[in-house]
Amino acid sequence: MTDPAWYVENPEKVIVTTRKVACDGGGTLGHPKVWYDMAEDDQVECKYCDRVFVLKGGAADSR
Repeated sequence: MTDPAWYVENPEKVIVTTRKVACDGGGTLGHPKVWYDMAEDDQVECKYCDRVFVLKGGAADSR
């Protein structure tokens, strides 16, 4: 089993093509749907599940 601290240090990253994104936590036990706007940034973090949305081709896109 993976150490829970690993998830804190390595949040799920989702590559997106728009600066406005929605997150519902995924799955059947997610969280309320929330919308985020990156504005001038290249990434935004969900305040519920810590998932990170990264703008494709932006500075935070390390692919």
